[in-house]
Amino acid sequence: MTKPKLWTKDFLLVSISNLFLFLTFYYLLVTLPVYALQEMQAKASEAGLLITVFLIAAIIIRPFAGKAMSILGKRKVLFISLIIFFASSALYFFPASIHTLLILRFFHGIGFGIATTVCGTIVADLIPSSRRGEGMGYYIMSSNLAMVLGPFLGLTIMNQWGKETMFTISALFAFCTLVFSIFIKLPNIQPTKESVTSKQSFNLKDYFEASAIRISIVAALFAIVYSSILSFVSVYAKDLGLQTVANFFFVIYALVLLLTRPFTGRWYDRYGANIIIYPCIICFAIGMYILSQTTTSAVFLIAAALIGLGWGTLFPSFQTIAIQEASPERRGLATATFLSIFDFGIGLGSFIIGLAAANVKFSSLYFYCSLFILLGIGFYYLLHGKRETISVNKEQARNA
Repeated sequence: MTKPKLWTKDFLLVSISNLFLFLTFYYLLVTLPVYALQEMQAKASEAGLLITVFLIAAIIIRPFAGKAMSILGKRKVLFISLIIFFASSALYFFPASIHTLLILRFFHGIGFGIATTVCGTIVADLIPSSRRGEGMGYYIMSSNLAMVLGPFLGLTIMNQWGKETMFTISALFAFCTLVFSIFIKLPNIQPTKESVTSKQSFNLKDYFEASAIRISIVAALFAIVYSSILSFVSVYAKDLGLQTVANFFFVIYALVLLLTRPFTGRWYDRYGANIIIYPCIICFAIGMYILSQTTTSAVFLIAAALIGLGWGTLFPSFQTIAIQEASPERRGLATATFLSIFDFGIGLGSFIIGLAAANVKFSSLYFYCSLFILLGIGFYYLLHGKRETISVNKEQARNA
């Protein structure tokens, strides 16, 4: 029996659009705080707010993005969000103070929050249901590649050619996102009677997808640990005297994803979520433990590979579960719910890890993170894994 086609023109277009969307995000994530400190003489706390304000805007807007898709349609909402995103990217030349820059970041976060929600929903509609684990893995790999390329390009361009070129390239990335999205042809999914009725009155369930909440909480708990990687792994490498290999951490991370994605996604579709998720949680924990004990470049990069395999596989698996639990016409709300709760975990984690880092060594911090990940096995089992096991057993009994 032939597999339904995954690599369609529209799947490639939405993945490329997502690549440039996240490329803009990560590009500015590392350059704007430096720009604010050096050019605007901002305080460190104010520079940190440039990330916090952006994420808060994305978290707030996402539930409304899910509702807007059911009223206006995915294409209109996608274009509106990408126009906001591009316009915000093009305006970074003009703020003269940290306060106006923060306002711009808030509007930029609104565009990003809506766009990521719509793109995630569109790609879920495009991927055949029998290949959803594999397809979501490849799609999310585009944002993982942006996580590697964005900081590297941002810091290189800022240091070599200055702020004007830096902001020009940022706007160009955002423009590419808009251009590629124009050619995406959306599948025709007919709304159910329930979804049509929900447009006529206010109801909390029109803004959140209840079926996605459990797995989203699991993802947010692991995101707390992942935020320690995003925020402090380069600082930790510098403390260890490994700054020369710090930039290669995410390169190795992405390389492992590229090599393993063809297998992990297919295994998810064939054997179910638990077969993938439990080993990857353990792999993530081992990677964090090795990171806490590292003293050499080789061990540092081995930790990066294990974390890339562990967390890099967990995140698309969690998002796939959130989408699969929802009915087709509520995938937008499921995506919005998942990403909002996940981003809350990233934001909360950055705050908690920042406080912890002021009182303990990074090596101890990453050791405690590895223990927290192991506790996550229990959280996953209680919130989803147990139900997954029951569902698989029933399926096997029916096929026996």
